[in-house]
Amino acid sequence: MNKDKIESMFLNKQFTDFKWVTGEKIKVAQWVRVKCMYGCDSYGKKSTCPPNTPTVSECREFLSEYESAVIFHFQEKLDTDEALHQWCKHINKELLKIEKEIFLLGFHKAFALLVDECKLCSDCVSDRVMCKNKKMARPCTEAMAIDVYGTVRDLDYPIHVLADKNVKMNRYGILLID
Repeated sequence: MNKDKIESMFLNKQFTDFKWVTGEKIKVAQWVRVKCMYGCDSYGKKSTCPPNTPTVSECREFLSEYESAVIFHFQEKLDTDEALHQWCKHINKELLKIEKEIFLLGFHKAFALLVDECKLCSDCVSDRVMCKNKKMARPCTEAMAIDVYGTVRDLDYPIHVLADKNVKMNRYGILLID
């Protein structure tokens, strides 16, 4: 694997803060799924959100199949929910572009996990079969039961619960490569 070539692709997208890990270093936890079930408005309403995602044990097994993964760190301060929505949509689209570029380099298992809900369509459907963007729609990290807090803390990345929207947030996306 030519990491220099891959990293130059990241830098061309202005994705400058990232770390390489193995899939087994990405923590998967049941509590993440339970918080999704009992705390997220999108549960059962989006084609890339649970229960339209693999089980927690399937997520763990899926991630363990990857020798190479990249955790991307993004920091931003946004004042409104709409600004957050647009920013996440932009980052997610760039992650999908990178996934495609990595795939075209010969890494057939390339798969992106987004920083937030998919957001490709303004009217996401709850049935995965009816998704309008099946080839591009991807789950976010939490939808795959990833303990983002535990994973990124082990990498010495900053993360904490934000009680105030007027502070810089830390968001993370993942690109699985093999």
